[in-house]
Amino acid sequence: MKFAFFGSSLVSAYWNGAATYYRGIIRAMYERGHEITFYEPDAYERQQHRDIPDPGWAVIKVYQPTITEVRNVLEDALHADVIIKTSGVGVFDQLLEEEVAQLRLRNKYVIFWDVDAPATLDRVNSSEDDYFSKLIPQYDLILTYGGGEPVVNAYKKLGAKNCHPIYNALDPFTHHPVEKQTHFEADLVFLGNRLPDREKRVEEFFLQVAEQMPGCNFILGGNGWQDKPMPSNIKYIGHVFTKDHNALNCSPKAVLNISRDSMAKYGFSPATRVFEAAGAGACIITDYWEGIDSFFEPGKEILVANSGDAVKEILVSLTKEKAAEIGKAALQKVLTKHTYTHRAAELDKILLREFSGSKLIV
Repeated sequence: MKFAFFGSSLVSAYWNGAATYYRGIIRAMYERGHEITFYEPDAYERQQHRDIPDPGWAVIKVYQPTITEVRNVLEDALHADVIIKTSGVGVFDQLLEEEVAQLRLRNKYVIFWDVDAPATLDRVNSSEDDYFSKLIPQYDLILTYGGGEPVVNAYKKLGAKNCHPIYNALDPFTHHPVEKQTHFEADLVFLGNRLPDREKRVEEFFLQVAEQMPGCNFILGGNGWQDKPMPSNIKYIGHVFTKDHNALNCSPKAVLNISRDSMAKYGFSPATRVFEAAGAGACIITDYWEGIDSFFEPGKEILVANSGDAVKEILVSLTKEKAAEIGKAALQKVLTKHTYTHRAAELDKILLREFSGSKLIV
């Protein structure tokens, strides 16, 4: 089949945490015989901070952030069988969501793929006038990258014809074990952009822990933290390009995952970072969220902390040998159950089931 994606960016992870998710699932879709065109705006300096060149497994079409250009690429997308609008493009999202929904009238299958479903649902449910509430029933299908039954039920309550999660996973072509690098060595690393609904949890689970453990070394990566007060034993390294993720995951004793507030609230939303770090064989410490044990076995494949104090307790007792053992188990789990090859096969089954009896051929 031919797919057209409207998303934030496939080629740049700059202020774009969904990039590796898009890359993993789209590459896997291509390997299953699908053709993909990805439309992304020239916005937020993403084109100036590319992680990858245009890949061979997708056609990239960059457009200028103007109404005229948006309408031009919408017309161009009509070559596809399935047209997908992802959440959080960042430019003309409302226009794109309204226009893609209308393409059903032109015999196209239209999908809204929500890569931040908890935030979308909270926004829609908090305002009777939110424009998206009337669009949800107009899409043939809602896909999300997490949330489990709470998100599925919430979308159906808002009138979705159907909703399926396609969870984050590992792309072993991109994330895998590499040699340690001394400049990334630390007791604990956290990588994540500074966002309002994550910052307080970062303060509790990372910054305060570092302050209480002056004899340990910490690394903080991601955009936006440059003016955040932090103890001297934290090295802030700013934006980390995808090519450096493996070394950043492999080099420290442990890697910390901190969920955004909305993700922790709904649960069943493992961040992309969890699978990337596991794919590199990292020992992961994560804050608690409902559904962790659906993906990893706590204590054996991942370490779970309910508070900053729990993170500190884990670090105090965690040996390098134990960390390596947990990282090895996590790597084995994601390779056998949680790659994008698994997710793409699941997606094909969903599409076959949803569109059985139609002209759509999966």
